[in-house]
Amino acid sequence: MNNLYNQSDVNGIIERLEKLTPNAERKWGKMNTAQMLAHLNAFLETALNINFQERIFIGKILGRFFKERYVSKKQFSKNSPTGKNYIFTGEKDFEKEKNRAMSLIKQFYDNGPEQCTKQPHPFFGNLTPNEWAIAQWKHIDHHLRQFDS
Repeated sequence: MNNLYNQSDVNGIIERLEKLTPNAERKWGKMNTAQMLAHLNAFLETALNINFQERIFIGKILGRFFKERYVSKKQFSKNSPTGKNYIFTGEKDFEKEKNRAMSLIKQFYDNGPEQCTKQPHPFFGNLTPNEWAIAQWKHIDHHLRQFDS
């Protein structure tokens, strides 16, 4: 499965990010490209243990039932709910967020499984480093497809 511990998967995601433009038209959702990149960055920072997020109540109840699908080959659904700490509605600097995304992806890869967060995912609970790597790749892929990149 694609994941951010695989160099060719990382290279593919970086290439797609490099092609992303600030005015790319979205196929679904409410975010513009800069907001989407800020959203991706916040989630990457969670996996890197830079911004710990508490588990949400509903995740403690339901998260384990959806975890298997989350880290499977199945693509994420369009317009899925987003945790409030990962929603960005204000103006964001596209180039800054894009560069930050590429930097965080490289940092995740370079750090390897040993430095992946040990904190639980805010909704799904405990993930192994490999599950974090799969989820990160799927999440980035999902949003790049959102903007046809």
